[in-house]
Amino acid sequence: MKQASYYIQKQLNGLYTFEEIQSFRWLILEFVCRKDKQILLQERNKRLTKSEIMFIRIIVKDLKKFRPIQYILGEIEFYGMKMFVNESVLIPRPETEELVDLIVKKNILNNFYYSVLDIGTGSGCIAIALAKYLPGTKIYAFDISEEALKIARRNACINKVNISFFQQDIFSFSPYIHSMSFSVIVSNPPYVVFSEKQKMLPNVLNYEPHQAIFVSEENPLIFYDRIANIGNQYLSHGGFIFFEIDASFGQSIISMLKKKGYQDIELFKDISGKDRMICAKKE
Repeated sequence: MKQASYYIQKQLNGLYTFEEIQSFRWLILEFVCRKDKQILLQERNKRLTKSEIMFIRIIVKDLKKFRPIQYILGEIEFYGMKMFVNESVLIPRPETEELVDLIVKKNILNNFYYSVLDIGTGSGCIAIALAKYLPGTKIYAFDISEEALKIARRNACINKVNISFFQQDIFSFSPYIHSMSFSVIVSNPPYVVFSEKQKMLPNVLNYEPHQAIFVSEENPLIFYDRIANIGNQYLSHGGFIFFEIDASFGQSIISMLKKKGYQDIELFKDISGKDRMICAKKE
């Protein structure tokens, strides 16, 4: 175990920060050995099997290509739940956990979430977390990607929640939802402009789905504008719309929502102090 830990550190040195390598070290050993950190510390002199050693070498080889650790291991923890991920879906971020937490806490104050629509669900992390922590709420979620929906359905099954998933292009609704109304519409849409590509790390740029990340400079709020229109049409009276946003677009999105008649618009910062979430109420 000690030698394996040293091997990971030596192979990744210079490619990642010290903190990242320490994190990878424990993630790899916990995943390969199927034991938590506390037990691994107690068994630091234990000999690994040949298959475990081979598995560690394969994982390190992928990390040296900057493939995200979440895709290599095929899983991530999100809001206390395990989620399966691969290159078909965006890797859920801590900021999105904060968005979920905001929605859950808002429900405690208002206690009237009857139905929720998650637009651009990806891995299903938002919808699944809300289904888990808002029992009794009917959850709907859609995505344009059928491959993403396969992952989302798998994650719903893993976490034993019931969600109505369907494939849909945000810009052309089907009659499936025309007769419905929702207490909440939530979305973490693409919001990174293409000019930001050069600043992005290779583990994001080379592996995560660009369709779920980037928007054009000409119309960076295209998804927010469309979702706000959907909200005006399908939100119940007094219903809420929640967005995850890029910090630089906060005031622009607020202005757009005001023009569309939304009220009680609130801008929330993430744990890093950046503008990250918006909540607004339908008139």
